[in-house]
Amino acid sequence: MDIRDIALTAVIAALYASLVVFLAPISYGPVQLRVADCLIPLSAILGWPAIAGVTVGCLVGNAYYWLSPLDVALGPLANLVSSLIVFALRRRPLLACIVGSLPIGLVVGGYLWMFFPPPGVLGAVLPAWLGMVVSITLSSLIAVGALGYGILKALLRPNVVAALRSSGIRVYVEEDQG
Repeated sequence: MDIRDIALTAVIAALYASLVVFLAPISYGPVQLRVADCLIPLSAILGWPAIAGVTVGCLVGNAYYWLSPLDVALGPLANLVSSLIVFALRRRPLLACIVGSLPIGLVVGGYLWMFFPPPGVLGAVLPAWLGMVVSITLSSLIAVGALGYGILKALLRPNVVAALRSSGIRVYVEEDQG
């Protein structure tokens, strides 16, 4: 990583943490829409700076709210896995965003039920852990799969890719993908 990569990592981490804290009423809890997760698909185009940025940003956001050490450790781990999946599947952006949203639902939903009563999911009564996994997965699909995919598609336009490259940012897309 060079100085540009470190700066980009810091910007993405700060943006992620700021969105989590600023949108705190909906960023935390059993029914949440963590809008900051829309930054995870940036991993497909920006690589390691985005992967590290959304991981560190989640760590800062979760530490700020401080639900438990489990949340501070496992939330960023879920973001790391999600962004690595998005990066690995970057040649298929929609698939990358959908599959990349699943670890967040499984990991975060897999422990949040211990701290909050699970929400009812479409009127169904589910076991606590399953209700939370379904709830967090659905919100992750909205943030990563819908919002994040839209941002990614906008950034994959050839003129945007060219502008990023001309400013010295390493971009991980083939010429014909944008």
